[in-house]
Amino acid sequence: MADKELNWKFAEDFIVEREEIVQARQHSIELGIDPVTPAMGAQLAVIAAATAATNIIEIGTGVGVSGLWLLTGAPEATLTSIDFELDYQQSAKKAFHDAGIPNNRMRLIAGRAIDVLPRMNEQSYDVVLVDADPQSVIQYVEHGLRLVRAGGTVLVAHALWRGRVADPAQRDDTVRGFRSLLTEISESHAVISALSPVGDGLLQLTKL
Repeated sequence: MADKELNWKFAEDFIVEREEIVQARQHSIELGIDPVTPAMGAQLAVIAAATAATNIIEIGTGVGVSGLWLLTGAPEATLTSIDFELDYQQSAKKAFHDAGIPNNRMRLIAGRAIDVLPRMNEQSYDVVLVDADPQSVIQYVEHGLRLVRAGGTVLVAHALWRGRVADPAQRDDTVRGFRSLLTEISESHAVISALSPVGDGLLQLTKL
């Protein structure tokens, strides 16, 4: 195993998840949903904490793994989460309840994110997490940058898309979409950006 792979494995194994996150992760895997890895979840928590987030929105609820991590870092924040799959959201709601998160701190919206996001208030969120349909990632990030306040951060999970974005031989639509996003961001003066290899890539965009 190469040194970098050893480092990535060590970084993942270093994280000890709370029992409710472990259970949500197992449920996610059983349903065939690809959750954020433990190391990526921990990074989400650190960013939420460093931002002193009180208002978070995530695009893609899954069954609550990423939401639980975000609220770990910002325990007093309100989380708005959008997902097309109502059954997944019901599972996420149970996971949040099991973690002791009160109803008034979570707002689950069932619907297509592309339809819901235009109705959300501009510059109203401290952190925006994009973890949904990769085919629409550029549109989601555009909405995220509109919704986040100055000094807030947009996070894009799976930004290296299973190692395929870094491989020049991979040219499918999803890979091209992520590459286009990364190119646009690298040329933007509206954000400070960083791309972490944690998990399968976490793109971080802090709005200036």
